[in-house]
Amino acid sequence: MLDKIDKRDRATLFRTRLTQAMAQAGTNQTALAREAGVERSTISQLLKDQGARLPNAQLVGACAEVLGVSTDWLLGLSEHPESAADLLATSMEMTEAPRALIDETIFRWHLEAEGYKIRHVPATMPDMLKTRAMLEWEYGPHLGKTAEQAINASSDRLDLMRDSRSDYEIALPLHEIDSFASGTGYYDGLPVQTRRAQLDQLIALSDSLYPGLRLYLFDARRLYSAPLTLFGPRLAVLYLGQTYLAFRDAERISAFTAHFDHLVKEASITARQLPDHLSDLRKRLG
Repeated sequence: MLDKIDKRDRATLFRTRLTQAMAQAGTNQTALAREAGVERSTISQLLKDQGARLPNAQLVGACAEVLGVSTDWLLGLSEHPESAADLLATSMEMTEAPRALIDETIFRWHLEAEGYKIRHVPATMPDMLKTRAMLEWEYGPHLGKTAEQAINASSDRLDLMRDSRSDYEIALPLHEIDSFASGTGYYDGLPVQTRRAQLDQLIALSDSLYPGLRLYLFDARRLYSAPLTLFGPRLAVLYLGQTYLAFRDAERISAFTAHFDHLVKEASITARQLPDHLSDLRKRLG
């Protein structure tokens, strides 16, 4: 929060920032006056006046628009010279999301978050925890030869998880695991032997990687979450299907983090309970 300053100091700050903005924009009084639609003497008076008076809002807004800064910054109400639209643009980006996690962007985000907790709500079961047979069944029809890339990327991600100083928390809808085990819905047609092997791998990983990996199951009838990943305090990414929507501003990251933590707090199956739940599902498959 900015400290409260008196009118004379604010007027001085306005003149200082107006001069600074003109210098950065490479303009002079004549050009600024022409673009702002005022007389040159008006701009000259703004810069020379040593009193406590500030110009009217229309004039401040016109100068700010010409110079590409915000009116709040000129008036000392903000420390950011960028406009609100510019700040939003730099705090959010849209990135192409391939069908499989084979792009360098995802891997780079994981590396950037080294040492931080990574929170993840996957669209289906996490690729990094899937068996080779599961990945071939899921990505083969869509990706063809590039399915091998998806498999390698998944293996890289699992190796990164094993070697990383980061903690991984994954929250998954309870019905996703149940649907997988029964081979229904999205997993219709998945061979039973593939499901058995996948459950065996999930049981082994949830045990061997704990507490570095903690997987929670939440009841989607009570809670909902879009697919998202939080890369520590630096980045929050929403998965929109063909696009990742990435946020880097602290306020949104904090809100997404609170949402994820609520999923964990209200989980029907905790990370400690997960191996037993998976074992029960495995027994049903024989």
